[in-house]
Amino acid sequence: MRILISAGEPSGDLHAANLVRSLRRLDPSLDCVGLGGEKMAEAGCKLIYPLCKLAVMGFGPVLMQAHRFLDVLARTDRYFLRHRPDAVVLVDFPGFHWWLARRAHHHGIPVFYFVPPQIWAWATWRVSKMRRWVDHVLCSLPFEESWYRQHQVPAHYVGHPYFDELPTQKLEPAFLAEQRARPGTVIGLLPGSRGQELTYNLPTLLRTARKVHTAHPETRFLVACFKQHHLDRVQEALRGEGLPYVEAHTGRTPEIIELAHACVAVSGSVGLELLYRAKPSVVVYRAAPIPLFLSLFLRKARFISLVNLLADEEICPEFLSDRCQADEISTQVLSWLDNPSSWQTVQTRLTELRDQVARPGACERAARYILEHASAGQSADKSHAA
Repeated sequence: MRILISAGEPSGDLHAANLVRSLRRLDPSLDCVGLGGEKMAEAGCKLIYPLCKLAVMGFGPVLMQAHRFLDVLARTDRYFLRHRPDAVVLVDFPGFHWWLARRAHHHGIPVFYFVPPQIWAWATWRVSKMRRWVDHVLCSLPFEESWYRQHQVPAHYVGHPYFDELPTQKLEPAFLAEQRARPGTVIGLLPGSRGQELTYNLPTLLRTARKVHTAHPETRFLVACFKQHHLDRVQEALRGEGLPYVEAHTGRTPEIIELAHACVAVSGSVGLELLYRAKPSVVVYRAAPIPLFLSLFLRKARFISLVNLLADEEICPEFLSDRCQADEISTQVLSWLDNPSSWQTVQTRLTELRDQVARPGACERAARYILEHASAGQSADKSHAA
């Protein structure tokens, strides 16, 4: 059996890699090919194209990369013709994946969507694409299954794959010991994994740090950078701002969250990591005016944070804007520093929510479902041919 898996950004690469491992444990003879990143390749998936290198968001950046996405789509379409996989598994990254699902559907290849896009929150009209081109939606969040079924889309809840990854994380003891030996209360700054997120949100995070430190000089700040290029940009910004109480590290996101009294985080899947460690956090997302207007126009959900969506209440304060909201964000962080009972209330609520929803085994459940239904499709094809 051959399965093609596609992931277009870092978090998807991680989840797809764990899915590949689960698939290969269940069926060691399985041939996994795909579009993705280094983690997928390390897990034993033969890459047709390193799609994660094209990870962009927003109309303008996507338009600038359109020729490359079209080239990848054409390559994959040729692969469908020459090597026809038994199933295609898509992991998040909806823009490109709608086109890929359409081509797979055209060739009669079953399409599974693992970690589906949050179309129930943004531009719900896109559910028609899911209905037309996707055969099975493997839901990450508890309420998604009923939502999709209400919209006549076959759906099955498996859980969020982040809760497979997080228990396996091994924190670096030397880094933790070195940081804990230093005085001061740590506040974590998480600027996101995309370059665009860093561009728009880093100034807000650094101004927030300045304001909090002015009120509480004992605080210090650790910036969690996704990759070396981001670290270089953050360090350059720090030199320009003159913030000796802020330091940046790459590859240390779990350790920084563990060390922090609280975090200021750009909205994204890192919210589940913050939930797993029950870390009180402020969620921010700054965007350009036109994309922000469009997102607000299309938005159907009450919240942007996964934590708040899961809780159906605002546990972590949210700030979505096209301007710097460092004043408001710093006020929230300071309220937790000045009022320990307020911090404790949030931490307790996060712990309760984590115990309700942090259900490991999503990749194993997804892998079993995919293999079962892909095998059923194989049997049907053989019977039809006979």
